Amino acid sequence: MAQTEIFTENKLIQVKMAQRKKTAKQDDVLIDISEVSGQAEDFFGKYQKQLLIAGGAILLIVGGWLAYKFAYQKPRQKEAVEQMAQAEYQFQRDSFALALANPGGGFPGFADIAKKYSGTGAGNAALYYAGVSSLNLGQFDAAISYLDDFSPSGHLLPAMKFGTLGDAYAEKGDLGKALSMYKKAADEENNDVISPYYLKKVAMLSQKQGDAAGAKSAWQKIKSDYPKSNEARDADKYITSMN
Repeated sequence: MAQTEIFTENKLIQVKMAQRKKTAKQDDVLIDISEVSGQAEDFFGKYQKQLLIAGGAILLIVGGWLAYKFAYQKPRQKEAVEQMAQAEYQFQRDSFALALANPGGGFPGFADIAKKYSGTGAGNAALYYAGVSSLNLGQFDAAISYLDDFSPSGHLLPAMKFGTLGDAYAEKGDLGKALSMYKKAADEENNDVISPYYLKKVAMLSQKQGDAAGAKSAWQKIKSDYPKSNEARDADKYITSMN
């Protein structure tokens, strides 16, 4: 049986994400790398954690096919979910270092849960949590490693994985790899929120790399395919700047 997601978009709750300063004003056409990978008041601040958390439940609480093939995985899955609660609590508080390694009360962090309960749905979810936590802590190589091991299911999670990988590579300065990940994220899910958000990152990063044609193409796609999105409001400004 395939992994299933325990949340839907209509269950989103508002949770404040860690914020970063941007070096360029919102009204400027200047492209800065922090505008590409930054967390402040963008998709991650508005949606990323909210997609992970729905009424206190964790991502992918229903185990994968291994839970049905091997009976011992069922109690391991239940145990993993119970062990994960404290780390998830710290994650919701933006206490990423505690969530990753030492959430308190004698409970393991996401790093240990991912290792100890590999093969369970909760163990797989812990990989993603660990990746996002590491990204926020500036541990970009670790974030990439966790996210590479994460196996997403459904429609939203693959795009979220690729997009978060894009941020990690952008922070590392590997802009070519970051652009590749952003393109995958944008193409993965035809969604009025996710697709234009990552297309904007494609556009901004393409412009930063001197690919005006690629940037313009991404902005035009946002304008034509997602005209009601927030990103579409900026499209004409950026397209005009490249003419």
